[in-house]
Amino acid sequence: MQQSTIGVAIVGTGFGEKVHIPGFKAHPRTEIVAVYHRDLEKALAIASTHNIPHACTTIEDIVALPQVQAVSISTPPFLHYEMGKTVLQAGKHLLLEKPTALSAIEARELYHLAQEKRAIATLDFEFRFVPAWQLFSEYLAEGYVGKPRLIKIDWLVSSRADASRPWNWYARKETGGGALGAIGSHAFDYISWLFGPVRQLCAHLSTAIPARPDPKSGEMKPVDADDTCLIMLQLEDGTPVQVCLSSVTYQGRGHWVEVYGSSGTLVLGSDNQKDYVHGFRLWAAPAGKSLTEVAIPNRLEFPKNYADGRIAPFIRVVDRWVQSIDRGEEIIPGLKEGVYSQLLMDLTHQSQQMNGWIDVPDLETFLSGNG
Repeated sequence: MQQSTIGVAIVGTGFGEKVHIPGFKAHPRTEIVAVYHRDLEKALAIASTHNIPHACTTIEDIVALPQVQAVSISTPPFLHYEMGKTVLQAGKHLLLEKPTALSAIEARELYHLAQEKRAIATLDFEFRFVPAWQLFSEYLAEGYVGKPRLIKIDWLVSSRADASRPWNWYARKETGGGALGAIGSHAFDYISWLFGPVRQLCAHLSTAIPARPDPKSGEMKPVDADDTCLIMLQLEDGTPVQVCLSSVTYQGRGHWVEVYGSSGTLVLGSDNQKDYVHGFRLWAAPAGKSLTEVAIPNRLEFPKNYADGRIAPFIRVVDRWVQSIDRGEEIIPGLKEGVYSQLLMDLTHQSQQMNGWIDVPDLETFLSGNG
């Protein structure tokens, strides 16, 4: 099996510098060989800070470097499609932040391009790699709750509750902004992972803060991206799911997933408002009994924790990616899962526009171009 170091380029230096760079530096099989920023001075400064040998101002320059075998992209969503396409067309492996793109059609094109080029592409759906979530998955797979009767998801945070927080791309629907893209993309992925495909959905999206100050002029600029999302789903097996997402809730309860079934209940949650990975705990109760917290077994715990909770699960994402690159096998979660998350996001917007229920096509049907 190939055990050589994989040369990685970093594209996106906000989340990329906070999470991707330390994550790749910590993994024994990856070496950061290049960094991208459209401003050369900033690219050079970041490269110097992190001892990265190459600084580039175009994606074309990044993929032209023979040392670059793989690229991680953590730019805003409106850049994902063109950047991802350039990376995949060059035959480089891809690690992409969510949301996948601006539409499921774009995401589907990236999926087929990765297949054509035999490139291994993954999405940073990091909740799949968090210990408490992995234990939650095991309990569900073992049938702990019996037949699910109701699934309830609340993800209520205050990250954008301050109306004086400056306007940026996140404020615009057309650039992929809003709570649905930021956290709904995660929720749609883990609903599919933990509970299976969705049959139909109905959504209401709203914007509580309709304008924010321009960071340069101070003038108020309009916001049309959602900051609260109320979504009802019906799974293929008929189970109802209620999802409430908001980024403007002062003292919001945090991130909670509750599963009520015929033979038991599971509650996974964290009230940590500062870090969306640290703090998750799992409670379980057989039917008629009280909830009891379940200890996370050592076999699932991170070997090392970081002040920024996102780094440890990201390293696990990288590790899964590296293993798939070694084997030349399609990865889970990969672009297929990214397409499905994006498809559910697109249908959520359609439901809002139509003010009603929307049927969700089968993923394989959609990937074949018939959905």
